[in-house]
Amino acid sequence: MVLQLRLGQMAAEIQQLAGSHGFAAAHHTRAAQAAYDALLAEACRRAGLDVVTPLRATEVSRESERLREELELTSRGWSW
Repeated sequence: MVLQLRLGQMAAEIQQLAGSHGFAAAHHTRAAQAAYDALLAEACRRAGLDVVTPLRATEVSRESERLREELELTSRGWSW
């Protein structure tokens, strides 16, 4: 439950930062996204899902893995 709340908080923070501009905002957005990804991976482990770390962590590969993890968790009743 706490993990789901934290995922929701991080998702909201990322949405809020989406309209921000500047170097500091870009850095903060990347840091928030990395924290969200770490929470998402932990949620997957707790739900018994495989966590795949792309060999080359390009934005596209991480984005597709993030979507897969979110869909898998949602299909198992998780919400945030």
